[in-house]
Amino acid sequence: MAQPRWNRILITGACGRLGSHLRTGLAGAAQVLRLTDIRDPGPAAPGEEVVVADLSDLDAVHRLMEGVDLVLHFGAVMVRQPWDVVLPANIIGSYNVFEAARRAGVKRIVYASSSHAIGMYRCDEVLDADSPPRPDTPYGLSKAFGESLARMYFDKYGIEAACLRIGSCFEKPTDERMLATWLSHADLVRLCRACIDAPVLGYAIVYGQSDNPRSFWDNGRVRFLGYHPQDSAAQFVDSIQAPASDAERHPADALQGGRFVLYPEDAA
Repeated sequence: MAQPRWNRILITGACGRLGSHLRTGLAGAAQVLRLTDIRDPGPAAPGEEVVVADLSDLDAVHRLMEGVDLVLHFGAVMVRQPWDVVLPANIIGSYNVFEAARRAGVKRIVYASSSHAIGMYRCDEVLDADSPPRPDTPYGLSKAFGESLARMYFDKYGIEAACLRIGSCFEKPTDERMLATWLSHADLVRLCRACIDAPVLGYAIVYGQSDNPRSFWDNGRVRFLGYHPQDSAAQFVDSIQAPASDAERHPADALQGGRFVLYPEDAA
């Protein structure tokens, strides 16, 4: 059996909803998977290393990067969080990951951005890799920051980066918006594996979506990655009840971020 191209891959956010799927799905993608989270990821399986760390602590992140040559940066707080929570985890934490990666000689970073980095676009607009951010929440703003951070570290230091504008990554879509934005867990793993295995990556904006007929997003500019989603939200259309009339729709439903765009006002 051929040896993996990468010696050691670091996965941040390994206890998270997405990171936990990458932990199992990417087994064998490198000689060693180093898993980290602010919570304990549990005992290391064969081929794993487990490190508990706070990404807002730069010294701790420097230690995490020792011997690493590729990072999947999925550590973050989620959508409905105020700025004072988002700042240390998503802004300072992401800066620390990129800066420590630079100092350690890391070659490539796969960054978990989000559809909330572009949530203020209308649903009738089709976006591609050239569509600039239009964030819808403090969380989305932090993800747009991460995309710019990745751009700077590629332009200045040559660290390749894929910024994954991940849609709704759940077991199945549960509302009308998700018929456009759904990403299956299996397709998430396929997408990350494509970013890991690509001979050349450069800097790429990639939409994290399954093969959804109602999609808002066009991945045509990143076909070179060889990402071929195998799942589709189409199979769930009949199980999702659409609003009976336009009167039942909220104005936020016309935006790609959906009702998440109402935060933090809806938390007041």
